[in-house]
Amino acid sequence: MERKKFSIPNITCGHCVMTIQRELGELEGVSKVEGDPSRKEIEVEWDSPATLEKIKATLEEINYPAG
Repeated sequence: MERKKFSIPNITCGHCVMTIQRELGELEGVSKVEGDPSRKEIEVEWDSPATLEKIKATLEEINYPAG
C-alpha cells in the first residue's frame, strides 16, 4: 500500500474535500482519502492499479491540482 499527503492550494472548505474524496474514490485501488481544509491537504492511500500519476491527473482534471 502506498500513502501520500498532497498539498492542494485550491481547497477552500469541506465541500472541496468531499469532491476530492468522491472523485478519487472512484479510482480503482484507492482505499482512503482524508482531507483537512484548514491545512489545504489531503492524504490518500492506494494500491495497484491506482498510481501516483493517475491520482495527480484526476486532481488536475477536477481543478484541484497538487501543489
